[in-house]
Amino acid sequence: MRPQYIVLHHSLTQDGQTVSWGAIRTYHIQTNGWKDIGYHFGVELVGDYYEMLIGRTLSEDGAHCKEADMNRQGIGICLVGNFDVTPPSLKQLETAARIVTWAMKEFRIPREQVIGHRDAGLMAGFDWKQGLFKSCPGVQFSMEAFHAMLPPFL
Repeated sequence: MRPQYIVLHHSLTQDGQTVSWGAIRTYHIQTNGWKDIGYHFGVELVGDYYEMLIGRTLSEDGAHCKEADMNRQGIGICLVGNFDVTPPSLKQLETAARIVTWAMKEFRIPREQVIGHRDAGLMAGFDWKQGLFKSCPGVQFSMEAFHAMLPPFL
């Protein structure tokens, strides 16, 4: 995989202080019939600290976003939480920004190609604001504010 994008997601589940990453993996394998969790990385509150979690290896295509061929073109990063209901915390965003900044540098991905799942839907012709597609990473997740946390093109 030679990623050109970084695609952000939310799990649509409430984040707590226990690890639900394994539950997401189990759902993807047992319910969706995938060989592993669909995301490459995750960010989840474990105890009182946001952990960076590993999913699929970057040598494998993801199973996180079929729109605009993002499973093959994009690194999938899932922030555990439901950001249609509440916004992500600053600490969770900072942790996600650390992973994203690393991936941007490693693969020379410009900030403009750090997108939400909903943006991949827009690229495929589905407008989430008109109810034609999911809002992932959530209506209360500001991609503009997240971009401001990232470095310019490296």
